[in-house]
Amino acid sequence: MKTIMLGNVEVSRVVEWHGAFGTTDVLFPSVTGELWRRHESWLAPDFLNTETGEWQANVQTWVLRSAGRTVLVDTGLGHAKPPEAEGADERDGDFLDRLSAAGVRPEDVDLVVNTHLHNDHVGWNTRLVDGEWVPTFPNARYLISRADFDFWRPSNGHAPRFADTGDRFNDSVLPVHQAGQAVLWEGDSHRIDEDLVLEPAPGHTPGSAVLRLESGTDRALFVGDVIHTPLQMIEPDHDICLSEDQAEAARSRRRLLEQAAATNSLLVPAHLGGSGAAEVVRSNGAFSIKRWAPLSDD
Repeated sequence: MKTIMLGNVEVSRVVEWHGAFGTTDVLFPSVTGELWRRHESWLAPDFLNTETGEWQANVQTWVLRSAGRTVLVDTGLGHAKPPEAEGADERDGDFLDRLSAAGVRPEDVDLVVNTHLHNDHVGWNTRLVDGEWVPTFPNARYLISRADFDFWRPSNGHAPRFADTGDRFNDSVLPVHQAGQAVLWEGDSHRIDEDLVLEPAPGHTPGSAVLRLESGTDRALFVGDVIHTPLQMIEPDHDICLSEDQAEAARSRRRLLEQAAATNSLLVPAHLGGSGAAEVVRSNGAFSIKRWAPLSDD
């Protein structure tokens, strides 16, 4: 298990699944085939299958050890739940074993951060015990944006653009709320400790959030689904078709890229395979990738 230290915070990742989510022409309709071809030399094979035109991605959890606590950022697809990604039903459900290999037992987790409430970010919030969905991490507080909680709660009559996540809300979100383990945060920020703070980055969903890490001289932004492919790090105006508000998502992405470039922050998206994270620089209004993080999942 590869880890890096960012100031006083240890960062590692647990990969639940890797594969093709779908073809780029469907998922990123504003990105032309010519643009993909122009960048395929560095996007393939970790982020793009050049033979099939499919977007390659991970479903993964970031594990942070900060201020004496264990923090999980997103909890993947889960087990015994309908898969969101094509082929994801082939996974063997060994996520908790992989988490254990990283030195984390369910009872060791202090905080779970759901960057947003799409199916592939909340799956392991709960597990099935005697026919009931119960919190997977019995001692954890689950940090959930109130904006997303209110939007996706079926009883509130939400109308998502592309996918109804009501079933996933009921089996992966509502049980932790009913167990008294959910913290519904709102406002401009929610501070976790001296090194970690949650901030809103709406667009992909109404309550999409970013976890900002500042420790010593190190900086990182765990941006969830604000960025899906590293192509968006250099072409930020293109969005995935799954966003609730694509224009707002693009604005959030550009703002975070500008912040990352200005502060030398590592960008850590939810779904990147390969090195999993990168630093960007800005010159003459354009962004470019400065370096990749040493977190290859090979």
